[in-house]
Amino acid sequence: MAREKKAVHKVQMTEGKRRIIRQLLEEYEIESAKDIHEALKDLLGGTIKEMMEAEMDNHLGYGKSERSDSDDYRNGYKTKRVNSSCGSMEIQVPQDRKSTFNPQIVKKHQKDISDIDQKIISMYAKGMTTRQISETIKDIYGFETSEGFISDVTDKILPLIEDWQNRPLDTVYPILYIDAIHYSVRDNGIIRKLAAYVILGINTEGKKEVLSINIGDNESAKYWLSVLNELKNRGVKDILIICADGLSGIKEAITTAFPKTEYQRCIVHQVRNTLKYVPDKDKKAFAADLKTIYHASNEEQARVALDRVNDKWTPKYPNAMKRWYDNWDIISPIFKFSAGVRKVIYTTNAIESLNSTYRKLNRQRSVFPSDTALLKALYLATFEATKKWTVTIRNWAQVFGELSIMYDGRLPG
Repeated sequence: MAREKKAVHKVQMTEGKRRIIRQLLEEYEIESAKDIHEALKDLLGGTIKEMMEAEMDNHLGYGKSERSDSDDYRNGYKTKRVNSSCGSMEIQVPQDRKSTFNPQIVKKHQKDISDIDQKIISMYAKGMTTRQISETIKDIYGFETSEGFISDVTDKILPLIEDWQNRPLDTVYPILYIDAIHYSVRDNGIIRKLAAYVILGINTEGKKEVLSINIGDNESAKYWLSVLNELKNRGVKDILIICADGLSGIKEAITTAFPKTEYQRCIVHQVRNTLKYVPDKDKKAFAADLKTIYHASNEEQARVALDRVNDKWTPKYPNAMKRWYDNWDIISPIFKFSAGVRKVIYTTNAIESLNSTYRKLNRQRSVFPSDTALLKALYLATFEATKKWTVTIRNWAQVFGELSIMYDGRLPG
């Protein structure tokens, strides 16, 4: 886990940033931290002024150096004091003769402009790259902002990410899902595939909660033990069921960290892994047969269905059913539950809907410039996706009651 935390504090010093710093030192004769602060305030004021100039051009319908027959025209500037992320400062607001200009970047009567940073962060949260954000600002306001500037603004959320990753958790979680999505990340000029491991919990109130996001490039019992131990260090004392795909070392890590926890192989992934050996012409029929296994009334009937499906399809697709037999000990726990509880455990709708949000990042960015940039994007995407998570999952009272009986004494109340 130390690797991820180290990455959070890492800020890349690009050549573009070095050039900006050299220009700052030369332009403002910086000799102290106070000089830096004042320089940033001046730059912010200049940026806002240029944005409002672009708004005035749009309002009047012609540029500052252009001629027009309009009876409305520029009429100097008005000084306005506002609070910003750089402290209190004065800005120059363009005026027009008819006083009909209503700037949007800093509205009339607005005394606080610190939310400008939030607009940039909001665009980043929606999956836009720093280049796309810079281009969007230029399209809207006609003012160029460097990708380095956008990156610096979004870096402000890094302390929030660290706080979020270390926040206290509940003592008991009935169900945890662990899933991985892979991204291309640039590392010292080399593009590597890194996995983002998302841990999603269903708490005792039946509400979904993302517990953590970890970025790594390998899996092992040691790695997963560190992940689970971090959950323990954040207050988790018991987990009834962990549902995950065949992550290397996860079973051994669960046994060590939470010996009473049941490891359930994700049925959705199990089915997908089976069907990847099957051509399209047979997938529908094969999937229907697989359903007879995990919809069986009990484990004995499920095993009969497994043998039947294996006998039918193995002659045609020899490798398709092998993992069902190899993984039966971690597939079979669901058969002791009712259909309602099984649906919560094996359909993984909760994490699948979250993953659809994460996959948008892959469509919008073919390569992330660093693992820190990936972490920022995942955190913001998570924040956007979970805003609506205010209700309990369906039939939670029934599910909670059954789990309370199955795992007697381990759930509160």
